[in-house]
Amino acid sequence: MSICPDHNAPRPVFENPWHAQVFAVTVALNEAGRISWTDWAARFSETLRRHGLNRELDGGDDYFMAWLETLESVLAEQETALPEEVHEMRAAWEEAYLKTPHGMPVRL
Repeated sequence: MSICPDHNAPRPVFENPWHAQVFAVTVALNEAGRISWTDWAARFSETLRRHGLNRELDGGDDYFMAWLETLESVLAEQETALPEEVHEMRAAWEEAYLKTPHGMPVRL
């Protein structure tokens, strides 16, 4: 899977819906001029190194947890989503997820 958006490139296949969503948010930020791919790649690589994820990754949860951490860091730095807000939203999603019957969409 390539992380550089190229509208002629094959579309990535995601293991979980949230992987696609966090990827799409990052692409949208890039397209809006909020982050460059060069900067993103450097930040994401540093997150992967910090977590010791230097092996070949298959785009699973470990990869996208690092992706999400990097995105949260960028948003906090830009003061778009402060860490406290992210924590509150994550807690709300977790509560909604735990209350949602299996197979049903999670709603806040």
